[in-house]
Amino acid sequence: MKAFIVDRYGKKDPLRLGDMPEPTLRDDDVLIEIHAAGLNLLDSKIKNGEFKLILPYRMPLVLGHDVAGVVARVGSRVRQFKVGDEVYSRPPDHRIGTFAQFIAVNEKYVASKPKNLTMDEAASIPLVGLTAWQALVERAHLTKGQKVFIQAGSGGVGSFAIQLAKHIGATVATTTSSTNTQWVKSLGADIVIDYKKDDFETVLQNYDVVLHSQDGAALEKSLRVLKPGGTLISISGPPDPAFAKRIGAPWFVSLVVRLLSSSVRKKAAGRDLKYSFLFMQAHGEQLREITRLIEAGAIRPVIDRVLPFESTNDALAYVAAGRAKGKVVVKIK
Repeated sequence: MKAFIVDRYGKKDPLRLGDMPEPTLRDDDVLIEIHAAGLNLLDSKIKNGEFKLILPYRMPLVLGHDVAGVVARVGSRVRQFKVGDEVYSRPPDHRIGTFAQFIAVNEKYVASKPKNLTMDEAASIPLVGLTAWQALVERAHLTKGQKVFIQAGSGGVGSFAIQLAKHIGATVATTTSSTNTQWVKSLGADIVIDYKKDDFETVLQNYDVVLHSQDGAALEKSLRVLKPGGTLISISGPPDPAFAKRIGAPWFVSLVVRLLSSSVRKKAAGRDLKYSFLFMQAHGEQLREITRLIEAGAIRPVIDRVLPFESTNDALAYVAAGRAKGKVVVKIK
């Protein structure tokens, strides 16, 4: 099958378009013929080697964490899906590879594609949808009437998280550029801060939850906008000991993680706040919950652009530059 391949970690070398063996189908797997794949900053960071300590991959590697397509074959123990079903998924770590014509995924990580979405639209959802769900619903237990600050509201995670938080009934604040102010308000943001002009720390106070996705300076400020008992969930780091334990990290990685996050954890504890690092996990049942919200019209996909499969390198460079308004998708079939 055709695939875009990483031969070695590094920023300079582009992905190589070449041939890879069709994935081996395990008994609990569905083989998905890929129609579209979403791109994420995570793909670029893995390619650059930024996660090789906690996510060691064997080369050659096919990247890609979002897929929408059609079931081509099923394993002997598969019960939820049949050949011909339209599905979408965020494959689990260590079995990624959606920048290709086929991928095998355990059925527990797969969900039926929302009926009201195209393949391109469906491919934009899994990683950002699950990230927002696991941050706001699973970790923060966000409830109606609470206040949540979602950084970078025009990005892939931000644009989904705003809609989810608004559906829950929270008051939503976000940051974006002035050109996107009205657009993020249309997604449900109540308070929009132009990050080029204003400092969110001077505008926001007594928030229940912050979804952090920016740099260390923003992390420090985020602690100060939360009220006592509030929760800061970071998807950009630093990772915490709970994360190291979850992935079964070796002792030296656990030590590094503990040291990296010691400062923010101490400052959070001193303010009676909870700090949590989130590296989202594949989860088919949660994806089905998201499907129900999409089919009910509560959440809509946000796509910046759809490019042909041959332009995967261009698409990845565009995502890495941080200019995307929502998600970028490549059309494979």
